[in-house]
Amino acid sequence: MHDDATQQWKTLDKDLNRLSRLEEATMYTSRPLVGVGVSLVFVTLTVVAAAIFTGGEPQSLAVIVAAAFGAYMALNIGANDVANNMGPAVGAKALSLLGAIAIAAVCESAGALLAGGDVVSTISKGIIAPSALSSTTVFVRAMMAALLAASVWVNVATWIGAPVSTTHSMVGGVMGAGITAAGISTVNWETMSAIAASWVISPLLGGIIAAAMLAFIKWRIMYVDDKIAAARTWVPVLIGVMSAAFATYLSLKGLKKVIAIDFSIALLIGLASGLVIGLLSVPLIRKQSQGLENRNRSLKTLFRLPLVASAALLSFAHGANDVANAVGPLAAIAYVQKSSAIAGEVSIPLWVMLIGAFGISFGLVLFGPKLIGMVGSQITKLNPMRAYCVALSAAVTVIAASWLGLPVSSTHIAVGGVFGVGFFREWYVERRARRIQRERPSAERIPGQERARRKLVRRSHFLTIIAAWVITVPAAALLSSACFMLLRFIGF
Repeated sequence: MHDDATQQWKTLDKDLNRLSRLEEATMYTSRPLVGVGVSLVFVTLTVVAAAIFTGGEPQSLAVIVAAAFGAYMALNIGANDVANNMGPAVGAKALSLLGAIAIAAVCESAGALLAGGDVVSTISKGIIAPSALSSTTVFVRAMMAALLAASVWVNVATWIGAPVSTTHSMVGGVMGAGITAAGISTVNWETMSAIAASWVISPLLGGIIAAAMLAFIKWRIMYVDDKIAAARTWVPVLIGVMSAAFATYLSLKGLKKVIAIDFSIALLIGLASGLVIGLLSVPLIRKQSQGLENRNRSLKTLFRLPLVASAALLSFAHGANDVANAVGPLAAIAYVQKSSAIAGEVSIPLWVMLIGAFGISFGLVLFGPKLIGMVGSQITKLNPMRAYCVALSAAVTVIAASWLGLPVSSTHIAVGGVFGVGFFREWYVERRARRIQRERPSAERIPGQERARRKLVRRSHFLTIIAAWVITVPAAALLSSACFMLLRFIGF
């Protein structure tokens, strides 16, 4: 009898265990549905808010629909673009995924609301002149088509795991709608060629600068006899350089709303900030380095805090700079419906800016982890030193590009930086192996197939991301053209 009872309890335990596993599997598979559900609630609330702020009049229907499209775009920006800022810090284990999402959500929203700019160009990056669109109806239809097409493309890119430029997606959307509405001659092809050039310039510059920074850290800190003493000398200098770069970057990109600043003033602000923060970090680094062992693993501790700070600053600047991709066309449509006139630039109402800020944050929280994982750990292995080089290259490359007058994408720069440190490590490891082979000819030679397997950058991800970058503008343009014709067909 006792044995039967024991067997019964064992059977019950097994059944409960199976039910527990079934419950876990159900929760795992339903997690994406939760994100979709919350997103639908956010878009619905956005529609309600737009109806309230526009008075719910019949002519405001376009604004209400555009608000839904803008909310959808903001969610996709949060899901895709923000990963470029937080991915390296998470991949380097300087931040937990939850911590990164919390910091990015706050900083993205703060950047959008505090420094997002009161004025936005209604035609993204001057691709098409407003006068080329014959009427306000055609203009509104083109802006809605561009917004919807860019949103769909970024959503598809997130689904396949490719970080793409939301700015380039909007550029493609505007171009496709403009060509369908007014013909191919309306496109400013000089501007388009400059944007196409940035596909190459952005990742190359980001990769080269990140690789150069990593080479410097290896040369001056990691491969010297007294690593801790070298770190006490050079880490404050690197923190100063980072502070100067970000102060200049934020002055150029994030403070337009607060004060008008030209490049020379931004550079002076950056130099002063870098000098002050670099000097203040000297005693901090000295204190942090006390008792650390003279090994490379100890150096990670000294780079962790600067890396977290750089990720937060990148998110702030991104929120200030890229919120217009979500709400710029919406602001333009709201202005047209209110004034019955097309303007080259319009002010962004606060309720429109709130849609962008909250949408980016929701998109990051709900869908951001996939791309954060891709950028942070699936392209190449990162540690705090390598991730720091990626973050610093993002700020320095934007400043260099602004000085040279080159259009660049922050997405391409950041991902290019990740590729840069990965390919540099491959080159360095290969060079070291060849040197050992020369010094010790009797050492066992690694077969070519094994050496290929040990590549430090995943080629499949590299090819997927490059392909997504190349087709972003044409794909968004084709989608936008289709959306424009659909809107015209239904008489919107």
